[in-house]
Amino acid sequence: MEKRRLSFWQIWNMSFGFLGIQMGFALQNANASRILQIFGADVHQLSWFWIIAPLMGLIVQPIIGHYSDKTWGMFGRRKPYFLAGAIMASIGLVLMPQADIFIAFLPALWVGAGMLMIMDASFNVAMEPFRALVGDNLRTDQRTLGFSVQTALIGFGAVIGSWLPYALNNWFGISNETAGGAVPLNLILSFIIGAIILIGSILVTVITTKEYPPEELASFEDEKTHSETIVKDGKEDTSSLLDIFTDFKKMPTTMRQLSWVQFFSWFGLFGLWVFATPAIAQHTYGLLYTDSSSPAYQNAGDWVGILFGVYNLVSALYAFTLPYIAKKIGRKKTHAASLVIGGLGLLSIYIMPDENWLIISMIGVGIAWASILAMPYAILAGSISPKKMGVYMGIFNFFIVVPQIINALIGGPLVKYAYNNHAIFALLMSGVSFLIAAALVFKVKDVDDVIQS
Repeated sequence: MEKRRLSFWQIWNMSFGFLGIQMGFALQNANASRILQIFGADVHQLSWFWIIAPLMGLIVQPIIGHYSDKTWGMFGRRKPYFLAGAIMASIGLVLMPQADIFIAFLPALWVGAGMLMIMDASFNVAMEPFRALVGDNLRTDQRTLGFSVQTALIGFGAVIGSWLPYALNNWFGISNETAGGAVPLNLILSFIIGAIILIGSILVTVITTKEYPPEELASFEDEKTHSETIVKDGKEDTSSLLDIFTDFKKMPTTMRQLSWVQFFSWFGLFGLWVFATPAIAQHTYGLLYTDSSSPAYQNAGDWVGILFGVYNLVSALYAFTLPYIAKKIGRKKTHAASLVIGGLGLLSIYIMPDENWLIISMIGVGIAWASILAMPYAILAGSISPKKMGVYMGIFNFFIVVPQIINALIGGPLVKYAYNNHAIFALLMSGVSFLIAAALVFKVKDVDDVIQS
């Protein structure tokens, strides 16, 4: 027996929660650096605060993957985890831009950094089970479509999150001015709206999506062993969390090869997220990094949100074409070409004459972003034993968070001492990283390539 073939809309609903997750993630990515600067962080310190994000992923995702592989309850296997993660992330979204209300107890900068940690831990709790859910519920011949739909929803959510502060200010007249170390009202409202949409979109997935219970998994030839490892309510789980280290040693060859592609891809992405606002404010708008509380700097920050929305919109649209391109030329060539286009987009930021031309740069970044979110997972899923889908998706996250941690540690000192506080060079390094990742794609063995051709 085989798994049921799902309709497009069933796959859409299954991944719909990612729209809210990525909306919150986009609000964080586009605005966290600006918020921390308002609370008093210097530009070279930003990457140190951002180290919280990959650390949370490194710790949380493998643990959540391990336990979601092993349990089954009245609400399912994966759904309880991403619902809990969404609730916690929403709390962080509401409180981070309003960290100054705790000023009587702690410095706003440290409260804001704490809320950033809560958000990142919670986003990771929600994200990992979503990745595993696609592997659980979809047949092999639908996985590329599944991850592509997921990528499209990630893109749409990120567009909304990235553009929301600009829209509230320019379309609805809500102030983006900061005074007395307080975050502008348009940012505060954007984060509150993001929290509401996050919870709502997760509930769509929880209500509309069914997971295969252990008894039904046992009817699928490739899932028989998997079903035997799932522990139902009331039974004792004899597996150990330390099994993660054993699984790490035994990871498939394809996963090891993809790890280097992921390393350079996410090293580049982290540099973009952390330094885009100061880099563009300085290089394109001609502002000093010390102007972070000025109206001009806030306008530059709002425009960075628009640019992030552009690359996410391009990502959402391009994601729909990925299954067709991959079918024609293969998943590896599709991913390599996308990374090259993204790398050139990042490098082009340096030569663009004004902020409007940066839209062209972000089109390239969007193409790479769509492929980064879909192709590695589609390639990986075919090489993983079904009984280890969750834990290996979590372990795969190591190769996303480790490069971010390294960038977080060295990025700030490089900007301060090597680049003389000119953050634009951090974005150029990100572009080079994308090009290296593209070259490494060709060393990866795609075990399902025969199915795609």
